[in-house]
Amino acid sequence: MPAENTPKGHPATPLLDKIDSPADLKGLSDAQLTQVAHELRSETISAVSVTGGHLGAGLGVVELTVALHAVFDTPKDRLIWDVSHQCYPHKILTGRRDRIRTLRMKDGLSGFTKRSESPYDPFGAAHSSTSISAALGFAVARDLGGAPDHGLGDAIAVIGDGSMSAGMAFEAMNNAGHLKKRLIVILNDNEMSIAPPVGALSSYLSQLYAGAPFQEFKSAAKGAVSLLPPPLREGAKRAKDMLKHMTVGGTMFEQLGFSYVGPIDGHDMDQLLPVLRTVKDRAHGPILIHVITKKGKGYAPAEAARDKGHATAKFDVVTGEQKKAPSNAPSYTSVFAQALMKEAAKDDKICAVTAAMPDGTGLKQFAERYGSRCFDVGIAEQHGVTFCAGLAAGGMKPFCAMYSTFLQRGYDQVVHDVALQGLPVRFAIDRAGLVGADGATHAGSFDIAYLANLPGMVVMAAADEAELCRMVATAAAHDSGPSAFRFPRGEGVGCDLPEDAQPLEIGKGRMIREGSGVAILSFGTRLTEVEVACEALASKGIKPTIADARFAKPLDRDLILDLAANHEALITIEEGAVGGFGSHVAHLLAEEGVFDTGLKYRSMVLPDSFIDQASPRDMYDVAGLNAEDIEAKVLEVLGVTKLDAARA
Repeated sequence: MPAENTPKGHPATPLLDKIDSPADLKGLSDAQLTQVAHELRSETISAVSVTGGHLGAGLGVVELTVALHAVFDTPKDRLIWDVSHQCYPHKILTGRRDRIRTLRMKDGLSGFTKRSESPYDPFGAAHSSTSISAALGFAVARDLGGAPDHGLGDAIAVIGDGSMSAGMAFEAMNNAGHLKKRLIVILNDNEMSIAPPVGALSSYLSQLYAGAPFQEFKSAAKGAVSLLPPPLREGAKRAKDMLKHMTVGGTMFEQLGFSYVGPIDGHDMDQLLPVLRTVKDRAHGPILIHVITKKGKGYAPAEAARDKGHATAKFDVVTGEQKKAPSNAPSYTSVFAQALMKEAAKDDKICAVTAAMPDGTGLKQFAERYGSRCFDVGIAEQHGVTFCAGLAAGGMKPFCAMYSTFLQRGYDQVVHDVALQGLPVRFAIDRAGLVGADGATHAGSFDIAYLANLPGMVVMAAADEAELCRMVATAAAHDSGPSAFRFPRGEGVGCDLPEDAQPLEIGKGRMIREGSGVAILSFGTRLTEVEVACEALASKGIKPTIADARFAKPLDRDLILDLAANHEALITIEEGAVGGFGSHVAHLLAEEGVFDTGLKYRSMVLPDSFIDQASPRDMYDVAGLNAEDIEAKVLEVLGVTKLDAARA
């Protein structure tokens, strides 16, 4: 794309315009590769300003992305990005630049790596700490022959320091050190994940490049020092400076069987390129390259942001000001946080735990007020759940605040350490249902099914933000076993919030509207869509009964059996997969012999498929759970055709 033809508002990128694939980087000089990195950063900023998305992480790995694709032979060499929210520069370089301004949109590019999208995405990801395990799998498959079309290249994992805090990363390194396969792990150390990282590992990494012993090159060092280029060899313009900051031997990573190289400046191509070239040419066995980067690098508004521009709405490139739509109601997350703080003010046994998401779960506010009772365990959901179990066993009242999609990572602990022991851990499940631009990887589709099948578990879903306040109070008061309440991403419906929320009676729903013929039993925030559908049905002479279940477990048996006995048909609706609320209702009806009476029963759930990113409303259109779909389901179950309805 010649500079004179650069679209309005796009940066001028004369060298980048010549890059259609990583192969085009091979003939460029190191100075030209540096220039490509500058242009790539500008293009990334420009694209995300249009689409919104994860900005800071990608800006931090621009030079690393260029260097990796210039040195290695992707896609034959498998480049695996951990979490992969930093992959926008990678997508631009790998033939997807013409679609980069469709990121996270319906029918557009995914905001993460995705195997079906490109051969340059060998492994999909959006959850953390999977890259080393996957890369080791590729390395072993390579050495065993694999499928012929999979090639025989290197396996390279790029993992952030936040992701390295998860146990899975160390499980993979332990196995890799034992197998001794050639495997390249790049530790992208930016002292940030989403929030500042926590724990001993973060302190350890800081010491590796801040401690005085590591400011001198150790001439007697062992291990990976043999891989390093001597002064001026292989084009290293500042090799002497680079070697001053190299340290090997005696690191935790070496104890796990890895050769260690680093730390090196991840924004200096004169350091990155020779190290990567030497590792490519000479490495044997597993090796870890410790790269220091800066999240949000090169864009002042991102660098200045507390989260380093982790995730943004559309924004003005010049000012960095985000273009957020005006809010008419508080978010469910903020309502949860405020409700939890009210409960904590009344009960000093209440504490809160999150896994590297203090902002996303609203617990930052809680931490500011009750710092000694708020714990961020890092990206370690398994530990977080069992930590909560220990807190509960020790007499505290822990609220475990996690996204539905991330709680999946701690499921064995929910079963074995919480439910089996009947411990009163309260699970506050954010991002329930379909979440929009983050797509299938972040959808909260399965928590109803995977929690409601556990003995003794209380499972609630808030229909609106006022109900959420009541469910926080309910969980705080429920001490006889574990409980969970779920709520979606985004704004509430704008209802009045209770000043002093009172606990709900466990296992009791509520009637919303009395009708006849068909009853709709809603679990969660689809209740708003149910009410819209019923307004449309009323104009056709059909007036369904509406009820809010509140609880998937224990079920309100009396309410459900009454609805079944007094209506021709019963429809349940939920923002979850098959096997959840509707399945439990069906089981109850079957056990009670209700189906023998001729009741027509339908269960509206998420489809048996993963739904790609779009707006939440578009995703629920695909799922068939919007008001129009509910209206159509009522007509279908009553045997009313659209023509009959129109005539009515």
